[in-house]
Amino acid sequence: MSNRDVDVVAYDPRLRGQMLDLAIRAWAPVFPRLKSDVPGFVYDAFYPDGWEARQRSDVAAVLDGEPENVDVAMIDGSPVGWVCTRLHPEDSMGEVYVIAVEPARQGEGVAKALLECADRRARRAGMRMMMVETGDDSGHAPARSLYERGGFVRWPVARYFKDLRPGL
Repeated sequence: MSNRDVDVVAYDPRLRGQMLDLAIRAWAPVFPRLKSDVPGFVYDAFYPDGWEARQRSDVAAVLDGEPENVDVAMIDGSPVGWVCTRLHPEDSMGEVYVIAVEPARQGEGVAKALLECADRRARRAGMRMMMVETGDDSGHAPARSLYERGGFVRWPVARYFKDLRPGL
């Protein structure tokens, strides 16, 4: 399948539940690997009620708070992925804020079509560059590969965490 077989359309809030569930399915393989790659106190601080509860809440906030920035990939009339593109005019930058692809459709050009849509959205708004963030853990390796194949250049950033709880 090529990304020409993927139609990318504006988000319809009636798809909210499907988009939430799709994101959780897409990220389910990532979080167990993330948990084993980061310090336990960091993982526990970010996901005290589990990764799924945090992600579901964060994704719902995006879908509810900025539906105009969300585009949905459709194949044969069914949603198979989505992207939220934020614009940062102060930096002349577009940002791929969220991207999720149905696991059974990963590797079929859906993410590429969504990234191309995000690029078009940013170009139309006069942005000069695109940015996407992802983890450096093993669970996010496929995402890093996708972004690099899509022309994104890695900016070396180091993020450090320190446990402030007594006695540890």
